[in-house]
Amino acid sequence: MAKPHIFVVEDEEALSLLLRYNLEAEGFAVDTISRGDEAELRLRESRPDLMLLDWMLPGLSGIELCRRLRSRQETADLPIIMLTARGEEDERIRGLAIGADDYVVKPFSVPELIARVKAMLRRAHPEVVSQRLQVADLELDRETLRVYRNGREVNLGPTEFRLLEFLMQSPGRVFSRAQLLDSVWGHDIYVDERTVDVHVGRLRKSINYGRLKDPIRTVRSAGYAFDEQFGRS
Repeated sequence: MAKPHIFVVEDEEALSLLLRYNLEAEGFAVDTISRGDEAELRLRESRPDLMLLDWMLPGLSGIELCRRLRSRQETADLPIIMLTARGEEDERIRGLAIGADDYVVKPFSVPELIARVKAMLRRAHPEVVSQRLQVADLELDRETLRVYRNGREVNLGPTEFRLLEFLMQSPGRVFSRAQLLDSVWGHDIYVDERTVDVHVGRLRKSINYGRLKDPIRTVRSAGYAFDEQFGRS
């Protein structure tokens, strides 16, 4: 099961480590970033499901980064929770007006923050927290780690399961091979990009038995996507 992915953009190392530890304990995949300009570059490479963003950051302030993300189509709806020591009402209003979805003042309760994270993910990305993904006749059950096509169980290896799950979460979005490697295999594992093609081929062979339509779209020189037209007449 692919874990919901969170960027923690915070330059206070102790707090960043505390948040990472607690979020990972709750089942999230976490990347910690200490600079605003670095976060902006990382967001161009991959998009998390939610971002915890400190107001004051070196390189680029959190408030400016939030403003820039809201002005771009690809990140306009990215859930953002601002973390800041600024507790004055006018500053809170400014943070929300610039595009933050929620606002937490330091020092804060970590359990409360995690509850806010989960609530926001349920609203913004129900597909990353629900136990079942279903598109047309293709169903993926995260709890039992089973996949069904047209009511018939399909046997997938663990990598093919994670690959299908990741693609089904974002129908229509094209992912490069490098993005799929990072998201499905992980940052700490070196695998050649051609390996992605091999596993996509295995996945297709398993789920497209008979004359069933292929839900995975190959985009030449770009990568792969779960076809947003799949199941539509």
